[in-house]
Amino acid sequence: MKIPYKHLIKNINPKPDVNELSQKLFQLGHEHEIVDEIFDIDITPNRGDCLSLDGLLRDLKLFYDFDIENNIYEKNIDPFPFKFINNAEKFCTNISFLNVEVDEVPSNYSGSLENYFQDLNIKKNNFFTDISNFISYETGQPTHCYDANKIDQPIRLDFNKKKCQFETLLDKTIEIKEDNLVFYNKHNEVINLAGIVGGKDTACNKQTKSVLIECAYFDPEAIIGKSVEYGINSEAAHKFERNTDPNCHSYVLRRFLKIIDNHTNIKKVDLFSNTYFEREVNSVPFQIPKINKVLGTKIDDNKCIEYLSKLGFIINEDNIIIPSFRNDINSINDIAEEIARAIGYDNIESQKFAITLNEDLNINFEESKFKQILIDSGFYEVINDPFVSKRTKKSIVVDNPLDSNRTFLRTDLKDSLVRNLLYNERRQKDSIKLFEIADIYDSKSDSSKRIAGIIASGRVDKNYQDFSKKIENKFIVNILRDHLNNKEIDFIDIPRESLDSKSKNHISYLEIDIDDSFLIGDKSFNRNRLNKRDIQYIPISDFPCSTRDLSFSIKDYSRCKILEDSILSLNHSLLKEVFIFDYFKNEKLKEIKIGFRFVFQSHDGTITDSEVNEVMDSIITNALNIDTVSIPGLA
Repeated sequence: MKIPYKHLIKNINPKPDVNELSQKLFQLGHEHEIVDEIFDIDITPNRGDCLSLDGLLRDLKLFYDFDIENNIYEKNIDPFPFKFINNAEKFCTNISFLNVEVDEVPSNYSGSLENYFQDLNIKKNNFFTDISNFISYETGQPTHCYDANKIDQPIRLDFNKKKCQFETLLDKTIEIKEDNLVFYNKHNEVINLAGIVGGKDTACNKQTKSVLIECAYFDPEAIIGKSVEYGINSEAAHKFERNTDPNCHSYVLRRFLKIIDNHTNIKKVDLFSNTYFEREVNSVPFQIPKINKVLGTKIDDNKCIEYLSKLGFIINEDNIIIPSFRNDINSINDIAEEIARAIGYDNIESQKFAITLNEDLNINFEESKFKQILIDSGFYEVINDPFVSKRTKKSIVVDNPLDSNRTFLRTDLKDSLVRNLLYNERRQKDSIKLFEIADIYDSKSDSSKRIAGIIASGRVDKNYQDFSKKIENKFIVNILRDHLNNKEIDFIDIPRESLDSKSKNHISYLEIDIDDSFLIGDKSFNRNRLNKRDIQYIPISDFPCSTRDLSFSIKDYSRCKILEDSILSLNHSLLKEVFIFDYFKNEKLKEIKIGFRFVFQSHDGTITDSEVNEVMDSIITNALNIDTVSIPGLA
């Protein structure tokens, strides 16, 4: 979000310089860069209230004494007998329609409206849409403008029951899928994809003098992911996804009217407004000792009240009343975070503390043994994001997700591990053995449980004994059979036909509950061994690899070890892997034949044949210098 420095300091006296203001924004947790005195601020997803000029100013009141309220339209507004049907009251709890008619459309703008376009170098559209964009920038509340002469009442808000084509005001036609929140006209035609984008047929233009301004609160659950799904860059959706203030509509619309009134004569104005769900006032107990305990501070009551009051909180006896624009505040821990921002994390004195580990309370020893058994068998552990986009009947919804496209907690590990498998296959990995141990969640039981997911496919291993063998369920059974004394090993079928994959290899997958009954049979397992793992992340290249095979003949058996050591210890930036894939000892001919596979790959680009040939020529030359070593078929 971009905010000019001059907009932020407009009402602040004395005015801080740009560097001081930058420091204050960083203290508040608003990461940013500054280019030409314009702050480009990265607002965290839980702080949707700061996606506006006024929102940031509310936070800055911690440090500066100034008035945020702007001039609004003070005259009486008549009721508007608008015919509106809300069939989605749960997802649209507050909505208003302001009906305005003006004498003339102004040719030029002035004041804050003109500054908005000039200072941010934004292209103008039409009078009412331009004010709508400015109001969203200033207050954080999106509004939508219809040409009133193009609206056929009644208007209905509902979830669509079937797919339909929709031409947006962005001159882009999309196919709206089922169960999207939309506005219909009286002909049952979609005129607006709610909270995302309006339709071309009802859009305002530069000649529009009569406008219908929609101002609504939409539940984020109805909006999340829609703009990405339809490829629409929607500033409104970005704000609705992060929650807006349901109680701001009167102020926002009167501010809208004031901007109109500053530019032209208003002939007519009336208002339809309805609230379908009365919200309870949120509050948390005012507990200074708990705040100090969380922060490790000794802040007194008066100072705490001063900070909270500046941020818009109201202290009512023993409770903190949370303002309607702060939907991210739910507990005393959240309040403690507000106090920490006010003090500044760097200003909180650090304290030493000690953690005493009881060996019996270490991370589940049985689970650790299980991990080591799989690692010893050639498996790699993966850690996936517990938040997913796929919803099931058991899914738990996250109220304030960090990623609006990942709003549910996982109900299994299978989908994540299948993605890991396919990712590796697309990068030409031909022996894939992965596992993950994590919690999964179930809304029906309102609980979580810990499970291990194991997936494998391709070659059994990269050695001459297993190179030609393919992984089947029996391979995993043989690994686990002697260790899982009391667990059933049940595999889950994953048909290749259901995946975006060209491979025909069988996929072995199973899940095992990690619960109180989970025991590993190896009682002699060395606990100290688990604490001595040298783990280092090695990134996977996105560029294709190239493989070469060489088969050697050795007449003198004693030279075989010399050849193996020479080749297996090779070190070259392009040579990622070397292993023996074939071995045969011919007692009759007194000869050993041994095959090596060389895998080449770069992290910087696609390697060429000439680059690979140069390395291979060096390998061949060094190998042939060993007595009795030859390469059959080499001219």
